Amino acid sequence: MSELFTNLTVPFLLAMFLAMNMGGSGTAPAFSAAYGANVLKRTLIPGLFGIMVLAGALIAGKEVSLTLGDGLLDHSYFTPLNTSIILFTIGVSILVANLMGVPQSTSQATVLSIAGAATALDGLNTRKLFYEVIPTWVILPIIAFLMMLSLSKWVFPLLKAKFFTDDYAHLSRHKGLKAILILSSLYVAFSIGANNVANAAAPIASLTANEIGQGSIKNFLPIIILSVLIVAPCFAIGSSLLGHKVTETTGKDIVEVSPFYATIIAVITATLLLVASVTKGIPTSLVQLNGVAFIALSVSKVGFKRTFGKNTVQRFFTIWAIAPVFAYVLTYVLIKFTN
Repeated sequence: MSELFTNLTVPFLLAMFLAMNMGGSGTAPAFSAAYGANVLKRTLIPGLFGIMVLAGALIAGKEVSLTLGDGLLDHSYFTPLNTSIILFTIGVSILVANLMGVPQSTSQATVLSIAGAATALDGLNTRKLFYEVIPTWVILPIIAFLMMLSLSKWVFPLLKAKFFTDDYAHLSRHKGLKAILILSSLYVAFSIGANNVANAAAPIASLTANEIGQGSIKNFLPIIILSVLIVAPCFAIGSSLLGHKVTETTGKDIVEVSPFYATIIAVITATLLLVASVTKGIPTSLVQLNGVAFIALSVSKVGFKRTFGKNTVQRFFTIWAIAPVFAYVLTYVLIKFTN
């Protein structure tokens, strides 16, 4: 038992560190709309976020956990050293993005970090990566962009302005809209739990199963649940410590957004993420879906040139491209040198 505890301590601490960073990053797509509309106090957001993330992970997160824990790289490769390296590189890449105020895709960093380890160990499931995961990463943001662009250009203008004004003060006279906005934020947090908790929980679940013994793989689900119960509360801690700056950036720096638009964005992106989670178990980037939807709204208002000329948008795309590649390369190099 002492040896088992020693082998698991560092990976679990790294997983909790990663979960805190994911909490900081994931707060933006979940609550930037409610925060921007001033319908929720800042102090309430971390607690609500943590509760819904835990619920999503326990209710709808199984398939994503299986993908990350065994689908890309066989569970037998998740040794204490390899797992620690994977979690460390993911955590570093997300921390840098959070400190820059850019909501970054933990799912992409996780997948490519595991892929980097798998490449170094000659154990990569290329079919899963290239025929299921990466196509989903391309298709879902396009769907989110086109849906939001179409709605904002041709559907929203037909709705009565008295119900969907751009004035946040209007919200105080429509308690129903405030409730919908809060519920949509909780729904997004639930979807984050269904998809993103596995980024930290799945590797340590596979590691734990290996350390206990091969027979435990047959009872992998209880180990995943235990890992989730340890990791998910760290999302709330990260939200409290790191979430405010990222929420401010996403909610107010790309485009001034009405409560109605913000609610639609939240529902669209969370639904796409939840579908990817429960149908195929594909780790998917909610922060990118959310960011792309905000960009589509900006395009509908001010055009492509002005939108993509904004420093915030350019910084988003730069970090989105660099961070996952950084995670892949760093994991590959570290695994090669230590194995």
